[in-house]
Amino acid sequence: MKSFLRDNFARLVLALLWLLHWLPLPLLRKLGAFLGLIFFYTARSRREIARINLKLCFPEMDEAARDKLLRRHFTVFLQSVLDRALLWWASPARLARLLTVRGWENIIRADQEPTLLLAPHFAGLDAGGIAVSMKISVVSMYARQKRQPVFDQAILNGRMRFNKPTLVSRNEGIRRTIKAMKDGLPFYYLPDMDLGREESIFVPFFGVLAATVPGVSRLVRITGAKVVPVVTRMTAEGYTVDFLPPWENYPGESVEADTLYMNRFIEEQVLTMPEQYHWLHKRFKTRPAGEEKFYP
Repeated sequence: MKSFLRDNFARLVLALLWLLHWLPLPLLRKLGAFLGLIFFYTARSRREIARINLKLCFPEMDEAARDKLLRRHFTVFLQSVLDRALLWWASPARLARLLTVRGWENIIRADQEPTLLLAPHFAGLDAGGIAVSMKISVVSMYARQKRQPVFDQAILNGRMRFNKPTLVSRNEGIRRTIKAMKDGLPFYYLPDMDLGREESIFVPFFGVLAATVPGVSRLVRITGAKVVPVVTRMTAEGYTVDFLPPWENYPGESVEADTLYMNRFIEEQVLTMPEQYHWLHKRFKTRPAGEEKFYP
């Protein structure tokens, strides 16, 4: 009975989200801003996580400025959630108007060898994935929503709309991804989350030691791939997806040095749009031995 109610509630939410894709973008964004305000005041635990993250990463910022940034982040986050209605169901012609792609020639520069598309966790992450898959087939990893099978299937369907991307569950490991890369599929990779001690090494992120997956360095060392960063920015007109030049002289002297290089690159991008980074995640949850936890 519990699963029946859960699944039907999920179907109702998805039906409402489908209806929203008919709205013009400005109206959809206003609705997202309104829901973001509600989320800010009701999601106490998530608000505290984001507040701790901002204090750790921007200690020089006064509390009033951090609180303003925090409120703006909740707005952007809910707007990006509602924008999935467009990404999943809007026509290709409408998506082409909403998604501005720049720097595509940087993929062309790398397409004679395996390619890793480095996509940090910004609000436009899914929009960037759709923009890529509208042009080429890619391989990417995803986390199964085991407790929400209806939402899990909806997310898969949305991400597989174009060019039949290969989606690999995180539980499957990395071998299938490596094979796909060697077969010529660019890997759309999201490496900047705390996945626990076993999968990570500790390198600084905004001056704070953070458990960081060294997968970029290791995959490049195994496959010989070029790293092409993909940074997606939410704009009033939709999203701008920037494919930046491939990293030169990478990998470097060690996996640790490569991973620090990645974190510093992400820091630079965060500073250009701090409200759009994913601050609701417990980025500093895993601590080195002997350190106190940051989160309650």
